[in-house]
Amino acid sequence: MIKIVTDSTCDIPADIIKKYGITIVPINVLFGNETYRDGVDINAEQFYKKLVESRVHPTTSAQSPGYFSEIFTRLSKETDEILTILFSSKISATYESAIQAKALVGDICKIEIIDSWQACGGLGLPVIKAAEMVEAGARLEDVVAAVKDMCSRSHSYMVFDTLEYLRKGGRIGRAQALLGGLLKVTPILTLRDGLVTPVQRTRSRTQAIDALVNLAKGAKNIEALMLEHATTPDDLEILAKRVAEYYPREKTIFSRVNSVIGAHVGPHVLLMSFIEGK
Repeated sequence: MIKIVTDSTCDIPADIIKKYGITIVPINVLFGNETYRDGVDINAEQFYKKLVESRVHPTTSAQSPGYFSEIFTRLSKETDEILTILFSSKISATYESAIQAKALVGDICKIEIIDSWQACGGLGLPVIKAAEMVEAGARLEDVVAAVKDMCSRSHSYMVFDTLEYLRKGGRIGRAQALLGGLLKVTPILTLRDGLVTPVQRTRSRTQAIDALVNLAKGAKNIEALMLEHATTPDDLEILAKRVAEYYPREKTIFSRVNSVIGAHVGPHVLLMSFIEGK
């Protein structure tokens, strides 16, 4: 059976990871000289507590090609086909590490590597769909084609209360234009063409949630939906109740924004991801 590999920015809940046997590559989170593997050495609860309390601004780094090589080598003993779906190469070296690892391990098995140009649920939802296809017996080439198509129709919208973390982390991308004089603005950002891109400016958290609901309302035939928070479960519940009008709550995946993304957007991020229908 095809083995699926992704990275820790996917935000796939643990029960789903276990169900499908998905391999997660942890991206590193650094507080000064302290290095933590996201989801392994530090969980979201611990990370956000440290983020608020630490005087050191966290940074992140991709796993090495050697790390990926070890994973590919281990999985090659269990399968002859590996599908790897990863965080946007426009803002992380994770994809490049995997490409280098594929060259290092040679022809141990067939390895397909996809740059999702996404993160969080925008990455996680296609990965879950891929796992469902694999379980149903789909061929590797069909799963690859489906994942690329779904990634092109995936959208993640982030609401948070400051751009300071993005500025410090150097991942601000096209949102650079929002800096300056926006202390009272609650921005909504997305990943477009793999880059952080501004979507809308709102004046309050309430207006930002309204905007997320309108984005869900305006989407065409949502195929899958993930809602996430970092430290604001009450806001997540408000959003969930309202979005349920456009996608069944019982099918919605609920998760928590990973440490890697949290390092770049701060502790008050609220996130909605979905795959839009054709």
